[in-house]
Amino acid sequence: MDMVSLTAPGSYFEAFEVGLVMRHARGKTVEPLENVLLTNLVMNTAAGHFDEHMMKTAPFGRRVVFGGVTTALVIGMASQDTAENALAELSMTGLRLKSPVFHGDTLYAYSEVLAKEDADRDDAGIVTFRHWGVNQDDVVVCECVRRVLVKRASAYGAAA
Repeated sequence: MDMVSLTAPGSYFEAFEVGLVMRHARGKTVEPLENVLLTNLVMNTAAGHFDEHMMKTAPFGRRVVFGGVTTALVIGMASQDTAENALAELSMTGLRLKSPVFHGDTLYAYSEVLAKEDADRDDAGIVTFRHWGVNQDDVVVCECVRRVLVKRASAYGAAA
């Protein structure tokens, strides 16, 4: 696998090669506000995200960050490099939450190009990515496969 360190500006369809692995530039420390706010917005009422007292006697001994928050942060960090020139998000499959995330954990995102294919339009192509997030201890916390319709530089007058 080829490893690209941090970010690259030319995220058009032509720039992605199967096997390319990206370590995205920014990390993100998960704050309690982010977990509680998003968890409330989607009406998830699981005590594991809100009741610190009850969670002290649970297996993890503290509240766990809602998996939707973890996924959103990882995909968000990956999007700077994988979707800057996206025309559409096509699918996200195979989501696995592999390890718990807690308030104060710092997450980092990685992406691998799994496939490229022509789209049914000339100005874009479809890129399939595998995304995964790790915490500050390099433990994988989530992973998924995502398909994105990405602009072709040749159609938008940009250098790939």
